[in-house]
Amino acid sequence: MFDNLNQRLNSVFKKLKGRGRLSEDDIQEGLREVRLALLEADVNYKVVKDFVKKVRERAVGQEVMDSLTPGQQVVKIVHEELIELLGSHNEGLNLAGRQPAVVLLVGLQGSGKTTTAAKIARWLRKKGRKPYLVPADIYRPAAIDQLQTLGKQLNIPVFPTQKDSTPPEIARQAVAKAEVENLDTVIIDTAGRLHVDEPLMKELQDIKKLVEPQEILLVADAMTGQDAVNIAKAFDQDLSLTGVVLTKMEGDARGGAALSIQSVIGKPIKFVGVGEKLNALEAFHPKRIADRILGMGDMLTLIEKAQDTFDQEKALELQQKLKKNTFTLEDFRDQLVQVRKLGSLEQIISMIPGFNKMKQFKKGMMPDEREFIKIEAIINSMTPQERKKYNIINASRRRRIAKGSGTTVQDVNQLLKNYAQMNKMLKKLGKSNFKKLPRGLLPF
Repeated sequence: MFDNLNQRLNSVFKKLKGRGRLSEDDIQEGLREVRLALLEADVNYKVVKDFVKKVRERAVGQEVMDSLTPGQQVVKIVHEELIELLGSHNEGLNLAGRQPAVVLLVGLQGSGKTTTAAKIARWLRKKGRKPYLVPADIYRPAAIDQLQTLGKQLNIPVFPTQKDSTPPEIARQAVAKAEVENLDTVIIDTAGRLHVDEPLMKELQDIKKLVEPQEILLVADAMTGQDAVNIAKAFDQDLSLTGVVLTKMEGDARGGAALSIQSVIGKPIKFVGVGEKLNALEAFHPKRIADRILGMGDMLTLIEKAQDTFDQEKALELQQKLKKNTFTLEDFRDQLVQVRKLGSLEQIISMIPGFNKMKQFKKGMMPDEREFIKIEAIINSMTPQERKKYNIINASRRRRIAKGSGTTVQDVNQLLKNYAQMNKMLKKLGKSNFKKLPRGLLPF
């Protein structure tokens, strides 16, 4: 996401930075291209108009005209205005007041409410809360079963919904049960429709009146662009939303919904879904998103993902193995598995500052994720002894490993060669260098 917008904006800024001084005509021409880039990204045209106006007013002032680096000043202004457009700062969930706190998820059918309910429950548990999942969609086949399955995967309790109950009654009973069970956050997954209609809104209003949720979050599909903004307006009018969760942000969405919703309905984006897995949920930070749009990377989110994914005990254990030079193929495989849990390689690398600019000039440098799957299959086809002592893997063993992993002997040879080279590199680093590393941080 944001790739096209990032490339278009960086092309504009490159031209501006290449000029020693900027005239008003230069700025007007640059902003015309910024305007087109935002419209192509499916940003609401009124939002684009206001955004460009604000940037223009600042860009033709003394701040830029008298600067020694006017092009960089324009980039700085666009960056600051993007942050403002996206909502200035992260707004977390408001769970204060009556306990258990209630989070009501609403939205159209297919927007990803059920999966999002489980993701938010997982996120809250990481924050020390005790979530309770409530399936209140009695219309969609298997909706109740789906949430129960997700709850089981996460080991989070799920309310035993009866299909002959009404959604408002289900919500009321669930909140009462959560109070008895000492669970502090109730997350209600409601039914959706293919479009906004009166029966849907009436049912949601009845639930709202009965359980008085602290948070009413619209779950909207970012892939629908401006439709997501129009849907948000309709739900906000009838329910007074407290925030939005944008799903499928990892897809080919152009970014228009993320850049428009805050301005159009005045309600913050609180989370974004960035994949199908239950850990693929990020708190929405306007500055970090603005950084990504302008190709500045997002190291903070990458660090948070790593902290959430990596097992600290295993990391320390691995550091000890590295110090003692006992890093095996099994350890290598485990590290690959951990890295893949962070998300796709493209997502991870895009968070590294400067990579987007590099990618424009070095196409084809993105690693092939299928290679990681192949490596994992090869190591899994080895015996425990072979993983610990790769030197015993002779020609016949290599043929057996290749056959068992569905690869070639050449693939097995290449893996063993790479592993041997990595071991040599680790030896050269020496024990003293490992001591300088922060706790849990590995040298690769």
